Amino acid sequence: MDTKRASVVSASRRHKSVGDEPVTSVLPNGDVPYDPDNPDLGADDEVLAALGYKPEFRREFNLFTTFCVSFAVLGLLPSFASTLYYGMGYAGTAGMTWGWLLAMIGIQSVAMSMAELCSSMPTSGGLYYAAAVLAPKGWGPFAAWITGWSNWLVQVTAAPSVNYGAAAMMLASGSIMNPEYVPTNYQTFLLTILLMIVHGVMASLPTKWLAQVNAAGSTFNMVALVVVIILIPAATDRESRGLPKFAPSGEVWGTIYEGTTFPAGISVLMSFLGVIWTMSGYDSAFHLAEECSNANLASPRAIVLTSSVGGITGWFLQMVVAYTVVNIDEVLESELGQPFAAYLIQCVPQRIAITILALTIIAGFFMGQGCMIAASRVTFAYARDDCFGPLSNLLKTVNTVTRTPVNAVWFNAFIGMLLLLLIFAGELAIGALFSVGAIAAFVAFTIPIFIRVCFVRDRFRPGPWNLGKLSIPIGIVASAFVALMVPIMCFPWTTVPEGLTVEDMNWTALVYGGPMLFILIWWFVSARKWFKGPKVNVAHMMLGDDIVEGEMIRDSDAGSATTPPLTKGMENTKGL
Repeated sequence: MDTKRASVVSASRRHKSVGDEPVTSVLPNGDVPYDPDNPDLGADDEVLAALGYKPEFRREFNLFTTFCVSFAVLGLLPSFASTLYYGMGYAGTAGMTWGWLLAMIGIQSVAMSMAELCSSMPTSGGLYYAAAVLAPKGWGPFAAWITGWSNWLVQVTAAPSVNYGAAAMMLASGSIMNPEYVPTNYQTFLLTILLMIVHGVMASLPTKWLAQVNAAGSTFNMVALVVVIILIPAATDRESRGLPKFAPSGEVWGTIYEGTTFPAGISVLMSFLGVIWTMSGYDSAFHLAEECSNANLASPRAIVLTSSVGGITGWFLQMVVAYTVVNIDEVLESELGQPFAAYLIQCVPQRIAITILALTIIAGFFMGQGCMIAASRVTFAYARDDCFGPLSNLLKTVNTVTRTPVNAVWFNAFIGMLLLLLIFAGELAIGALFSVGAIAAFVAFTIPIFIRVCFVRDRFRPGPWNLGKLSIPIGIVASAFVALMVPIMCFPWTTVPEGLTVEDMNWTALVYGGPMLFILIWWFVSARKWFKGPKVNVAHMMLGDDIVEGEMIRDSDAGSATTPPLTKGMENTKGL
């Protein structure tokens, strides 16, 4: 027996049981379901097998490249530019400075709690898998159903909202160069569709190419962000307008802009929408876990690295804009149709404004591509467990040439193109894509965290990256933050309910609540009869009793992380 084969077999003898692996698995305790005689088996594949899945992707991502995809999806510069209306429009510069810091306490708590789950369950299903395993006995499939669909909603709205923001900035650049040009909804729609098609093609490429493209894109994002943070204060021409080079700190930190008729505290909380949407991309590292080497350490580290680096650099960008903005009303009401472009025209020369917009647009292009990749992996993982009903067989197919889920890529792209028809319904309607993305993301993020805090406690098996004694307190902060922010993000845009008009209505509750209501009805009418949560797709080698590939875990098993070890092979559950 050669050395490599001997080491693999030796490893298999050290980790004979699912209970011996550092994972919280949907499988009952028992032998890890893999072939110990396979010389190609690695530590990552062993961990994945303990979670119930066979390897289907090449592990060509590492910590840095996973961080690159995650940071590209975060896309601080284009995300900030796309959501400036919310961050500045609700509470002004106060919401952008100390408001960002307050929001980051809750956001970082969510990210760290998610990273702990990722280390224990490094699979593409991510939050959906975690919800199924951690839910109280018998509730696993329902928890997975709600978490999965909420997470899919943010994934499928991410690329179109990012590309819409990039297209709007491209056309706003044209307006700056030619003041007589006024972009139309039709032009914005077509340009956004073009970006969606290009990103669909790119997201269908082999994993190795995707890793290289996203490494380049993320590097550009970071460089562009640093350049903009330095360039704006260096080039600002506020003094030519009779203003000091930078606004006084008392004005920046102490004045809350009356963007709504709600109390000042509520306005600041509403401004968190921009922070939450901007900081909602770090879960991408979770969904890429099956393509990452040393996944139960590299993926959680990428999550925390993305959220912390993003939070710090994002705050510096907020500070730069807060200290250099000239007139908030003119930024929000500009005919350019893009607040960030209007802000730049106020505070820097036109040539510098165009340069910064160009950097932001390129960064937005890479961000949209990263969103398309992450969304396709989520769709694939959920289809693998039949979450999409009759479409699942099509969406869980991995292309034999590229070894990527090409069908899932184009399914998401098609849905995203349909959502972009909201452009023709006006700014409030298309704006709902941003707030839906924020709510859907953090609801999905927090369901398994809340279950972990309130129902699991000692039944959770931490992975090699964990929070130790701080796990429960941080999880409580994360859950409380999201519970507070979900209703806040559904408040009317500008007025209290007594003065509410159709123009002021926040359509988030309808655009998010409508599909989720349909999903709930679908569950009670049909899905509860056939959807059992995560499915095993590996042959289980326990005592020679194989599970046929694709069989479901029983409802009584799903949601229990500590089922006692079996004395015989796992029961045949086919047909349940």
